[in-house]
Amino acid sequence: MKPFCLLHSALLLLQPNPSLSPSPPSRQVSAMREPRRPLLPLPLPHLLLVSLLSSSAAAPGAGAPPRTGGGGVARSIADMAWPTKCTWLPWPTCGKSHSYTLVSKYHKIWKDTKEAVSAKDVSRKEPISGVIALKASMKYFDADFFNDSKLREMEDGAKEFNVPAFRDNRKLVALENGGLHNPSALVFKSSWSDESKISENKSFQYPHTSSVHRPSKDEDIAFMSIIELGELIRTKQVTSRELTAVFLRRLKRYGPIIESVITITDDLAYKQAKEADDLLEQGKYLGPLHGIPYGLKDIIAVPEYKTTWGSRTFENQILDVEASVYKRLKSTGAVLVAKLVTGSLAYDDIWFGGRTRNPWNIEEFSTGSSAGPAASTSAGMVPFAIGSETAGSITYPAARCGVTALRTTFGTVARTGVMSISESLDKLGPFCRSAIDCAVVLDAIRGKDAGDPSSREVAIEDPFHVDIRQLTVGYLDSAEMEVVHVLSAKGVKLVPFKLNYTVQSVQSILNITMDVDMLAHFDNWQREGHDDDYEAQDQWPVELRRARLIPAVDYIQAQRARGKLIREVRESFTVDAFIGNVTDWELVCLGNLVGMPVAVVPTGLKSIKNPPEGGTRRRTTVTTGIYAPPDHDHVALALAMAYQSVTDHHKQRPAIDDLGPGDDIQR
Repeated sequence: MKPFCLLHSALLLLQPNPSLSPSPPSRQVSAMREPRRPLLPLPLPHLLLVSLLSSSAAAPGAGAPPRTGGGGVARSIADMAWPTKCTWLPWPTCGKSHSYTLVSKYHKIWKDTKEAVSAKDVSRKEPISGVIALKASMKYFDADFFNDSKLREMEDGAKEFNVPAFRDNRKLVALENGGLHNPSALVFKSSWSDESKISENKSFQYPHTSSVHRPSKDEDIAFMSIIELGELIRTKQVTSRELTAVFLRRLKRYGPIIESVITITDDLAYKQAKEADDLLEQGKYLGPLHGIPYGLKDIIAVPEYKTTWGSRTFENQILDVEASVYKRLKSTGAVLVAKLVTGSLAYDDIWFGGRTRNPWNIEEFSTGSSAGPAASTSAGMVPFAIGSETAGSITYPAARCGVTALRTTFGTVARTGVMSISESLDKLGPFCRSAIDCAVVLDAIRGKDAGDPSSREVAIEDPFHVDIRQLTVGYLDSAEMEVVHVLSAKGVKLVPFKLNYTVQSVQSILNITMDVDMLAHFDNWQREGHDDDYEAQDQWPVELRRARLIPAVDYIQAQRARGKLIREVRESFTVDAFIGNVTDWELVCLGNLVGMPVAVVPTGLKSIKNPPEGGTRRRTTVTTGIYAPPDHDHVALALAMAYQSVTDHHKQRPAIDDLGPGDDIQR
C-alpha cells in the first residue's frame, strides 16, 4: 500500500471534487497486483499514519482502534480524507510480520513529514493547511524543492486557474470513455489537407524594381526595402560592406536607446559582407538577399557567438550549433549584423539588460518576446529580422512597433538550433518593411530540416502570382475597415465573417500546452532554483511553478480539446482569408493552437494619450491582421501586398531623434 493521506489532501486542493473521496471500507477494496497477497481495506494505512501522528504506539491487531481525537492534525486528516468510523483489521501475515513492517514504514513517513506537520500545528488543533499538504505531497511529483512562499503561490494558481481549466476540458472531451471520438492533437500537424502534398519548393518570382538610385543620406538608405537594397547591390551602386557599415552604425547608436540589441556581430558581418562582394565581382548573384544585413532573435544559435536567450542565467552561453534558419540565410548571401533582444526565455520584452522600447513611442515598451527584431526593424537598425512566436511574440511587437510581419504556418520554417518552448506551438517568422519583403525572406527560410521533426516542405504557392480577384475574404467586427475598403476596390470579394466554434476554453488550452511544454524544456532550470534569478518574477516563475501541478491526464485532455477546436475552426473557415484584430488574445491563442498564418499590416498612426505640452512626434501605431488557413501563407501575403501597393503606412518612420519641442523624454 502507498501513503495516501497528505497526498490526498493535496489532491483535494488540486481537484476539489467529491468523487475523489474514497468509498466506505465495505465498498472500496484494493486488489493487490502481487499473487496471493491478501486484500486490505484502504483506510488501514491511513489509520496507521493517524496513530503515529497522534503519538499512539498501539500495535496492529491489538483490538483497539487508533485514537483520532487527540491530535488536531490527525483528526483533520481523517476528516478530510477518510471515513471516521473504521474497523481496525489485522493484516494476515502468512507467517511473516507484515504488520510490523507496515508500522515501520509509516514511522519513516512520519519522520519524513515532521517538518511539514510541526508540533506547533498539532498542538493548535487547526486543520492542516493547503501549503502543508502540498509540501508533504510534492515528493510524489518528484518536485519537493519549493519553499513555502512558492507553494502558497502555486496553491493559489491551482485553485484559480488549473482546476477550472481541467473541468472545462473534461466537459468537452472526457465524458465518454474510449477517446477515439476526440483524438489528441499531441502529435501536431497543422495542415488541413488529408493528402501528403509535397511542394517542389520552387523559388518565388520576385517583382523587378527599376530606376532605384542610391540616396545621399544613410537615414534614407536605412529605410529602403529589401528589394530596393538588393537592386542597389546588384547594380553595384553600393557594396555589401558599405551597407553593413550603415546598419552597424545605427545599431550602435540606437541600440542603447531602444534596448533592443544583445550582441553586435561586427567581425562576422564584415566577413560575410566581403564574401558577398567577392561573389558579385565574380559574376555570381545569389538573389535579393545577397549582401543584405539582418538580425536574429537571440534564441537562435550562431556558432562562436553568445546565445543568451535573454536570461542572466544564460548570459554567457555559447552554443556550438548552427541554427537551420541561419544556415539558410547564409546560403542566400545575407549578412548577420546583430543578435537582437528576446525577452528572458522568450517571455515578453524584459531581458537581463533592460526592457525593449517602442521606437514610435519610447516611453512605452515593445511587448512580446520578439521585441528586439520588431523594434530594430522599426527603427531602421536592420532591414529585416527573424523572430519567433509561441503565443503572440510576433503579432504583439509587430503591432506595437508598426512593422509588417508574418507568423508562418506551423512547420513551415525549421526550428533546429532554436530555444524551444513548445514543439507544437513554436514558429519562426520575419519582421520587415513590407509584405513583399516578408515574401522574399519566407522564400529563403522555408523548408524541412532533419533536426526538427515538425518541419516540412509546405506547399506554399507563389504570393506574387495570386489572383486576388478570385478570393473571398471575410472581415471580423474588429477589422480595420480601411483595409476592407481598399481590398474591395482592388477586386476582392469582401463579406462579413465570424469564426464559429463551441470550445470555450481556448485560452486555457493554450496556457496549459505552453506552460507544461516549457517546463519540460526547463525542468532542470527550475529544480536548480534559477527561477529565483529570473528577470520578471510574475512571468515564467509563476507559470512554471503552476505547471508542476498539471497532471498528465489533464494535459492530454487539453490536447484532445485542442483537436476538437481545430476541427471546428476548419469547418467554420468558409472563406479564403479573413481580416481581424491581430492582438485580440482569444484570436492569438486560437491562431497558434490551430497553426494558421497571419500577416501583420500597419494601417495608420494616431496620437498618443496625454501628449506633452508643445507637441510630440511620438505616435501610437494602428495595425490589422490578415489570417489565412494553414499552408496558405501566400494568400495572406498577396492580400497584404495588394493593400500596401496603394497605401504608404508601412513606409512611415518613427521619430527617434526629433520627438518635438515639448517632449523631454530622458534617454
